[in-house]
Amino acid sequence: MPITLLIILAATCIVSFMAFNNRRLIDDLILWPPAIERKKEYYRLVTYGLIHADGMHLLFNMLTLYFFGRTMEGFYSLTLGTFGFGLFYLGGLIVSILPTYLKNRRNSNYHSLGASGAVSAVLFGYVLLAPWTRILVFFIPMPAIIYAVLYVGYSIYMDQRGQGNVNHSAHLWGAAYGAVFTVLVDPAVLPHFLGSLSQPGM
Repeated sequence: MPITLLIILAATCIVSFMAFNNRRLIDDLILWPPAIERKKEYYRLVTYGLIHADGMHLLFNMLTLYFFGRTMEGFYSLTLGTFGFGLFYLGGLIVSILPTYLKNRRNSNYHSLGASGAVSAVLFGYVLLAPWTRILVFFIPMPAIIYAVLYVGYSIYMDQRGQGNVNHSAHLWGAAYGAVFTVLVDPAVLPHFLGSLSQPGM
């Protein structure tokens, strides 16, 4: 049983549902740079990932985390031990948001919430392990590696446009962290991934 994954899913869903109708809770947990810069509330670099903008935002992140997190928890349990996946996920939350925080640390109008950066880390770690596994993207089947390429391209494009309320930078940094950290933990993953790319049918 993916115990750590289930704990993360349960905690995120419970806190998100509580925050949907509790503005004070959102204000206490959301990534708001001045609260970190002035009040040293560094916990916000993690707690922002426990709350979401709405039900669809939460559902998309948690479904993605569930489907790919099961494999990644098994991988990290073998390589780092019982708490390996939890440490990996926690790192994803922090690393994915740091560039955004540093860029906006004196911007009192900036806010960010949602687990998308850490979920991206899980997704891209999975892609290294099983690049040709077919996944459903809006009910359209495609290999995980193709989705990863489209995901990165779209995130770069939207990040450069700078429009909307989605933190695409966090998606990109989370994806990079997920791939790099997974290879650092087990260097054999990289030759496995490169070898798998030449065997689409495997």
